[in-house]
Amino acid sequence: MTTKTTAPRPDKVATVQEITAKLNDSVAVFVSEYRGMSVGQLADLRAPLRDAGAEHKVYKNTLARIAATDAGFEGLTEHLLGPTALTFATGDSVAAAKALVDQSKANPLLVIKGGMLGSSPMSAADVKALASLPSREELLARLAGAFQAPLVKTAGLLQALPRNFAYGLSALIEQQSADDAA
Repeated sequence: MTTKTTAPRPDKVATVQEITAKLNDSVAVFVSEYRGMSVGQLADLRAPLRDAGAEHKVYKNTLARIAATDAGFEGLTEHLLGPTALTFATGDSVAAAKALVDQSKANPLLVIKGGMLGSSPMSAADVKALASLPSREELLARLAGAFQAPLVKTAGLLQALPRNFAYGLSALIEQQSADDAA
């Protein structure tokens, strides 16, 4: 009996290339299970993720595994079992994780399985911990405030020197006037 090897279908090759490109362009990728969710619920899930700079897509697990291996994201393959979807975060990974975790709280059918942050694999608990971090904007505001605080304090001290000198000089003049009058 001879076995016949067939070349992969062009549409499947294109899908693997698409997934690989998305993996390479993403700062983080999260894997979630959507078992039991309706098409409408999936559509409702995509809007907040899009607002957070992330894209939520459903692919065949076999094709996603091949793409993950091709892109060097072997840590994703263990999560690609059952009805899974990939969330690609190209911008702020914290905002994307927050949006995904918020959606999973609102819809218990959405289960976060794990993901990758850069080249580091993440468990579901890691994704939830990432979601609990302050956003990039909040961290930048805190950093700016930390830089600004010493400058404001220095400016206040520099303003106090001439003001206090003027008060002291005024008091000295008043005291001299009081001594001359007496």
